[in-house]
Amino acid sequence: MQAFGSGFVAVDTAAQPRHYREEGVGSALRQGLAEGAFVREDVFIQTKYTPLDGQDRDTAPYKPTDSIADQVRASVTSSLHNLRTDDDEHNTYIDCVLLHSPLDTVADTLAAWNALEEYVPHKIRHLGISNINLNNLEIFYDLVQIKPHVIQNRFFSKTQYDSDVRRFCVQKGMVYQAYWTLTANPALLGSEPVLKISEVLGVEKEAAMYCLVLSLKNVVALNGTTNLERMRADVDAIKNWQAWSAESDNRRMWEKVLADFMILVGDDVS
Repeated sequence: MQAFGSGFVAVDTAAQPRHYREEGVGSALRQGLAEGAFVREDVFIQTKYTPLDGQDRDTAPYKPTDSIADQVRASVTSSLHNLRTDDDEHNTYIDCVLLHSPLDTVADTLAAWNALEEYVPHKIRHLGISNINLNNLEIFYDLVQIKPHVIQNRFFSKTQYDSDVRRFCVQKGMVYQAYWTLTANPALLGSEPVLKISEVLGVEKEAAMYCLVLSLKNVVALNGTTNLERMRADVDAIKNWQAWSAESDNRRMWEKVLADFMILVGDDVS
């Protein structure tokens, strides 16, 4: 509820009790709706089906011996319950469900995806996939009927900041969700464009980094902080950046700083 109260309007979770607590997200969602803090249409709730190799077998939301399709159905059923908007689950929906990663084979990956497609567009609005490279994404994209809306990958230097995947997302109209944006990028955090925006806006360099990443085409950045003050500071920084960059007197400086940042992350600035 702290995140919603701080101005966040989207939540990323997973049906993976080893690392996530979907029920906590659902509790905050119902509390916010009951208190009139927001309406359901104004928040974006995303979760994931996590394959068995990412689960603890005794807490997975499905039977390990089930078929891939039945694992997905059980996972989605669990997620719809955990993320329900009220005790009557009839009106509950999830904005996006991701495959947490491709499965061991193309056939298994397609079986999982086909099971997710059964819920679109009523119980699930959009689908996506995480932790996938460009070669596998291109093959996967051509094989599925309902195309992914979201690609969620690590954003860091070892993959050249996923510049090839991000270009593909732009070409196909998909959203690229960046994670590990801060933790994996100490050099980028100390780069001249980030420090310049930090100085100009009077914000922490981490917040300045978010401003720059969010300015890349079709990119959103996941924010994993659990610190209330940092939540508020990050949201305020984004608002300040939007207002500052919109002013005509600041346009030339902003475009130069953004172009320099784009070069660092492998983007075309022409």
